[in-house]
Amino acid sequence: QVQLVESGGGLVQAGDPLELSCTASGGTFSRYAMGWFRRAPGKEREVVAAISRSGTSTWSADSVKGRFTISRDNAKNTVYLQMNTLRPEDTAVYYCAAGGPYSREYYSTRQNEYGYWGQGTQVTVSS
Repeated sequence: QVQLVESGGGLVQAGDPLELSCTASGGTFSRYAMGWFRRAPGKEREVVAAISRSGTSTWSADSVKGRFTISRDNAKNTVYLQMNTLRPEDTAVYYCAAGGPYSREYYSTRQNEYGYWGQGTQVTVSS
């Protein structure tokens, strides 16, 4: 059983950066593909970014491409989401998720391929 705990959320101004972290316990972190998702007020949860077990394959949504970067440190059991040039429309609860085990270079953008979820961290971007 994998437990995921997100941290790093908060209130920032438009244009500011913020880095989210998600630390895993209870499993072999390097066996899992990881993803970041978000749910904005009044909207469904959507995928933001995903990363393979090895960390060499990544994907990000068009809405955040060029601004957000997903990375992982398997030695620290942690996945990160570096968010730059934040916009008010990035305001949401951000969740990390773990899926697998999958092949080393596989990542998923499908929520149903993630079996473990964190509780979420709030990110609020003021204009």
